Amino acid sequence: MDIVSLSKGVPEMAINGDEPPPPPYVFNKQSIFGSIDVSPPYGPFPVIDISLFSPPSSSADVHNELEKLRSALISARCFQVIGHGISSSFLDKVRELGKQFFELPMEEKQKYARPTNQVEGYGSNMIVSENQVLDWSDRLSLSVFPEDTRNFHYWPQNPSGFREMLNEYAKEVKSVEQTLYKAIAKSLNLEENSFLKMVGERAPVRARFNFYPRCSRPDLVLGVKPHSDTGGITILLQDKDVEGLQVRIDGNWFKIAIIPDALVINLGDQMQIMSNGIFKSPLHRVVTNPEKLRMSVAVVSEAEVDKEIGAVDELVNEERPRLYKNVKNFGAVVYESYQKEQIALDTITA
Repeated sequence: MDIVSLSKGVPEMAINGDEPPPPPYVFNKQSIFGSIDVSPPYGPFPVIDISLFSPPSSSADVHNELEKLRSALISARCFQVIGHGISSSFLDKVRELGKQFFELPMEEKQKYARPTNQVEGYGSNMIVSENQVLDWSDRLSLSVFPEDTRNFHYWPQNPSGFREMLNEYAKEVKSVEQTLYKAIAKSLNLEENSFLKMVGERAPVRARFNFYPRCSRPDLVLGVKPHSDTGGITILLQDKDVEGLQVRIDGNWFKIAIIPDALVINLGDQMQIMSNGIFKSPLHRVVTNPEKLRMSVAVVSEAEVDKEIGAVDELVNEERPRLYKNVKNFGAVVYESYQKEQIALDTITA
């Protein structure tokens, strides 16, 4: 990695309108994932009303919504949820305080800087390979659950109210996550706690504020490179105005529409393992915008590091044999695979 080319951070390059972007940020147009299309068609991503999974919904309504959920996960691999009970005004507050943090002077944001080779804190790309293409983004990543793992050294005190907002938002999203884990299990005719028991009561949950500064050449760089998530479930609050998230289905990229009060849901590699490949973790990426900042907030849950995850027994049979070996600390497998330019799931096939 050319250290000279990284002498300026993404926010500074965005302000200066650097053109073209430095080589480490330029995405290979010959990539197997295709070239950058800033505005592909909208995808077939359904909207699921998760309020129907709770009383007083009729059994018919529950059944229909579970069928819709199962179909969404098999075909589109991604969906949006409404009926989550989080108010529109509070979602706006989450977005606003996130943007206020990003707009702080760099010396203020650096108070929460992520240490080298650590995940938590404020920063940009973690360099794990000399050949990696860098993302046009900044991030603030914070552990929110279990609560006793919170490192408040990295939780911003500025802007005022940020910590209180994140504490409340984390609890709200945790409830959504629990509902989804149970609903996904029921959609497969499993006992509702089948996945929750496997990930564990102290499953780590991280909130990640993603900041995508404007980019003068959105045809050359990506806010986030194509990837699948590592964990079980990712719950994303999109920017209210600026699109950017794209999901790959059957070799084609589709953009996800903005529904201001909806949360975007996708599954990670760990759910692909636990569902024995019935559900797949979708490949997705983020494009940049030449005029506007985009911000999103992702809440990602993973299985406890020391708990072994594998296919739920009821999902393994002669017609569908076990696809993946049982594994502990899948995050470490992903990190090692990335350095070797391998796909983590391919390294644990049964």
